[in-house]
Amino acid sequence: MSTTATAGAAPVGRYVRPLFLLTILTGSFLLFLTQPMVARMALPRLGGAPAVWNSAMLVYQALLLGGYAYAHFLARLAPRRQAGVHLALFAVAALWLPLGIGGGVLPPEASPALWAPWFLLSSIGPLFFIVSAQAPLMQRWYALDFGRGDPYPLYAASNLGSFAGLLSYPLLVEPLMSLQQQSLLWTCGYALLVLLVGLCALTVPPGAIEETEVDQAEAAPSLRQLLRWVALAAVPSGLMLSTTTHLTTDIVAMPLLWVVPLGLYLLSFVVAFAERRRAADLITIAAPFILLIGGGLAFSSGARGPFFMATLGLLLLFAVGVALHSAMYRTRPAAGHLTAFYLAMAVGGMVGGVFCALIAPTVFDWTYEHPLLILAAAMLVPQSALIPWAERMPRWLAATIVLAAFLLSYCADMKPWPWIDANGALAFSIAISLLALLFVGRRVLFGLCIAALMLSYGGWHTLDESRHADRSRSYFGVYSVSTRDDPPARVLIHGTTLHGVQNLGPSGEIEPTTYYARRSGIGHAMASLEVYHGGHPRVGVVGLGTGTLSCYALPGQDWRFFEIDPAIVRIARDPSRFTFLSRCAPQAKIVLGDARLSLSRAAPASLDLLAIDAFSSDSVPMHLLTREALQVYRRALSPTGILMVHISNRYLDLEPVLAAAAKRDGWNARIFEYSPTEPEQARNMTASVWIAMAPDLDTLLALQIASADDAYLWRPLKARKDFAGWTDDHASILPLLENWQNWVPDVMKDLP
Repeated sequence: MSTTATAGAAPVGRYVRPLFLLTILTGSFLLFLTQPMVARMALPRLGGAPAVWNSAMLVYQALLLGGYAYAHFLARLAPRRQAGVHLALFAVAALWLPLGIGGGVLPPEASPALWAPWFLLSSIGPLFFIVSAQAPLMQRWYALDFGRGDPYPLYAASNLGSFAGLLSYPLLVEPLMSLQQQSLLWTCGYALLVLLVGLCALTVPPGAIEETEVDQAEAAPSLRQLLRWVALAAVPSGLMLSTTTHLTTDIVAMPLLWVVPLGLYLLSFVVAFAERRRAADLITIAAPFILLIGGGLAFSSGARGPFFMATLGLLLLFAVGVALHSAMYRTRPAAGHLTAFYLAMAVGGMVGGVFCALIAPTVFDWTYEHPLLILAAAMLVPQSALIPWAERMPRWLAATIVLAAFLLSYCADMKPWPWIDANGALAFSIAISLLALLFVGRRVLFGLCIAALMLSYGGWHTLDESRHADRSRSYFGVYSVSTRDDPPARVLIHGTTLHGVQNLGPSGEIEPTTYYARRSGIGHAMASLEVYHGGHPRVGVVGLGTGTLSCYALPGQDWRFFEIDPAIVRIARDPSRFTFLSRCAPQAKIVLGDARLSLSRAAPASLDLLAIDAFSSDSVPMHLLTREALQVYRRALSPTGILMVHISNRYLDLEPVLAAAAKRDGWNARIFEYSPTEPEQARNMTASVWIAMAPDLDTLLALQIASADDAYLWRPLKARKDFAGWTDDHASILPLLENWQNWVPDVMKDLP
């Protein structure tokens, strides 16, 4: 090459790396905008059933894996031909713009879980597929010129883009933009990505095919190495999902909490694939010790210190992610086999996701996938011996020490002798921790000691409850039915949320409890039913729970429950657990599936009272409170019908949502905030907030009059001037987060 050419190429070369960084970052940003955006678009059409969204997750995973596989096989072509094929497929995929969902409607006879994948594939499949290929393919192109350096650190930019997309959607895009505007934003981003990919293609050296032969001549990764990469990728992927489930099920249920584990998972790639290795090396060294501290508490419920437990669990996830992803980075192949490396990583990510999202909820009755993945991490994280002579320890001695650790853990948790108190149990757990330190560097023995430590902090009790306690699990979470003595009652707990209480004893079994007390808003509405609808009112209830509301049913009334979770139906119908349904309304019909979809198929004016009871935990199904959803309810109600909405929530103030809807669409509305007296609390009545909405003002006035001494507690709704309500096109929980600045101080009070 001439001196002039070299001088001209130098300025151009200076911009090559920033160009590839921007291209990879843009592609990953778009990718992480796609999933939540399409979920919001499809939710009203598909409903919220977990089978639907698990199948949707498989679609995303399959398309991502397909994109990585496409990048791998495309790399076999000459570089200039790769660019031509890739840009041509970009043009074909553009036929699916603007990003959105198709016009298809779920047929009444079709299974949503089977129909949803085809619906999503036909709507976004080509776009998601071609965008998902950017990270490995752009790195491959970048590596075609040996003078550009190591391409693998560019993957850090990919995950930084994903992290930006993850945060921007719930914090900026969703609150500020309608779905139509979001789709336009995504389309503009796609056009920018095509332009950037085209510019990257122009930088590919004409003679690059000869240069890559050096890399291709290197031995391809062995099957053993490929499987190791799959395992190293699968554990952090699964641990991210299991940490999310563990936090929201057993620690604390808070809105948007799922963002934190996923964000830390993405940031672990940024650290692990960075060119500067100091942070990754330090975290990798610390990972076994963080596993020892955080992993040992995997079975702990965190009831006494939720903030501490949540922080520890998140630190553990980040440390394991950095350590295992760094192990992948250190064993990365030459650039000629880069796409095979990322394909193995994608397979591992899918394996971890499928295990946690699909297999674990059907196999386990508790979140056992979380401690299992921690054990897998303990046996995979890089380790160096802390005590050199322990490496030469005879096998019989090592086995004896491990057995002793398990015996100590049993004594610490089950306390088989009366002399073992809390201090003794703590001493046993500390002893196990010291034994685990002995085996740092011997991964299997280290993992077994961590297993013993886990069992010492509630693990044996959890295993025992799986054998003897009444516990079940579905895709919605873990349900536990237990009996308490003072006062005698049977309780249903869903994760950390109370789902229902039935008083035991002849006089209390059919008494409505918790949020449904007779002096609550729904109690007054039920008591006044016959006042304005005669002796044969038709009642619909969204959310079955334990069936408590059925004890308001009277002879001649027509009752229907709409429930999305089959596990709840089994619990409520089982008289050995709860007898509300069997004693009060055995004739009640239960409609299984998403309530909004079910009600949209109901006959017009077929209900006189409809109770919506699905907003009491961290999971808020927004599609049940949009303007379009309220139109579905209004269609199902008779002209003098009444809609009751339960909005009790620890973190969200949902009153402005319904206040805006009432003002906009001509509903008459009142809110009732119930606080039980001490005698009522002793009978398991709890505070609740109910909103009554009716097309006819006389219906609300009749309800208020029938409330007698509590009539004054019905008040008009308070609207927010800056809040327009929710629609299918625009909805966000961010403006409704109530007292969020007090969450951390409140939970910190519970630190151990």
